[in-house]
Amino acid sequence: MPVMENTSLLLFAATVLPLICTPGPDMLFVASQTLSGGASAGLRSTAGVCIGYMVHSALVALGVAAIIAASPALFTALRWLGVAYLLYLAFQLITSSMKGGRMTLSAGAPTSQLQRGFLTAFLNPKGMMIYFAILPQFMQHEGNIALQASVLSAIFIGLCGIVYATLSFVIAAVGTRGGFNDRRRRWIEATAGGLLLVAAGRLAA
Repeated sequence: MPVMENTSLLLFAATVLPLICTPGPDMLFVASQTLSGGASAGLRSTAGVCIGYMVHSALVALGVAAIIAASPALFTALRWLGVAYLLYLAFQLITSSMKGGRMTLSAGAPTSQLQRGFLTAFLNPKGMMIYFAILPQFMQHEGNIALQASVLSAIFIGLCGIVYATLSFVIAAVGTRGGFNDRRRRWIEATAGGLLLVAAGRLAA
């Protein structure tokens, strides 16, 4: 007997897909990194975001996230930590946009983008709430709960990867047309910083 009915899986995918496509901290972060570093930067950021949600999935399985969700103070602290992190990234980009010089990516940039993507997703309470507010609605209590949660989590993370990777390629194709002269570099970094400010505002609200 299958772990879950196909109709339940399709309905779950249809439910979370609009949430994934709605601009939020994760999407805006990936967009900002793609604008400043190209498709490869966006893909690395996407990988980091997906890894962050894998950790969320593991926390759900361990029951640790339930403790965080049940503690208003801890949940609030997590949310504001995420806001502070996004503001820090926005400050870096906006400050860089005010300085002259060509756009350069340091040797450590790939690892940095992966780590930042991970932290952006891990510190985003919205993702954790998806696991607790939506996943249970599609689970059958008579079945293997842990296995069902894993299947639903895999669908959610897979959709995140597809949407954000597609977004990276689209933004890179449009944004990098014409090359990166200094003026364009500064404009792109300022826009990317602005996107992260919006992401921080949405997370704070």
